[in-house]
Amino acid sequence: MTTAEPTYGIKQVAHLTGLTAERLRAWERRYAVVRPVRGANGYRTYTTRQVALLRVFAQLIQDGARIGDLIDEPMGKITTRAARRRSGHPVVGPFLDAIRILDRRALETLVSHELARRGPVGFADDVALPLAQIVGDEWALGTLSIAAEHLASEVVVHALKGALSGGSADAPTVVAACGPGDRHEWGLLAALARARALGWRIHYLGPDLPVAQAVEACWRLRPDLLALAVSDPGLCAAARPELVRGLRALPDGTVALIAGAGAVAHGRDLRRAGFRVGERSYHQLLRTGRTR
Repeated sequence: MTTAEPTYGIKQVAHLTGLTAERLRAWERRYAVVRPVRGANGYRTYTTRQVALLRVFAQLIQDGARIGDLIDEPMGKITTRAARRRSGHPVVGPFLDAIRILDRRALETLVSHELARRGPVGFADDVALPLAQIVGDEWALGTLSIAAEHLASEVVVHALKGALSGGSADAPTVVAACGPGDRHEWGLLAALARARALGWRIHYLGPDLPVAQAVEACWRLRPDLLALAVSDPGLCAAARPELVRGLRALPDGTVALIAGAGAVAHGRDLRRAGFRVGERSYHQLLRTGRTR
């Protein structure tokens, strides 16, 4: 499945950047920091690159910069300042340095050390998720090569997957996958690390999985929970008929949850169809131990 570049509404952008919707509108009006496209309904939509750029501005302002000064600087200078700031991060900075120069051995050593030190949940929360956001932003802004992004994904994803094994036969179980067209595994794997730490048994089926295949796996494995992740609102909209058909075909007793930025954007419709939606619902299900 292919899709156009992801776009996000102003409320999503506010959540993703830490900037209020009021400030986003003011920046657009006064400084034209970014120029969101107006959809047919009149609402603003922002691209992935625009979200990444807004996050850079927000971070530099936290360090004392003024937006009126930043917009007068060349873009290369802005992204260089942001990259330098990120390299100085006490946790993910060394990871970024290794990724940028394609030093696989150094990256693997860092991952192994931090995974042993923090455990799977701490590694996921403190290293993998912040690193995923930064790598995604730098790739969107063109300051990180495709090769570097692929290296980061391969090493970190491999480590997260390795932390999911185990679990007793009578433990609550989850079948999980990235939804149709979605290949952003980091966030889902980080969430699954928390489930594993709480005693759940994990069956992870990978990225870009057709819903029918997820349903077939549920009939074979009879899990308590089917968890799907969709990071792109456009992909979620395109897959909605397939998702609803799959939900109706699940075995009795298997709860279906869908999370990620793409799912949150369509949360109302998905809830009406019968899905649990979002990170909060996921954590509530994990705390119960079982869904049935």
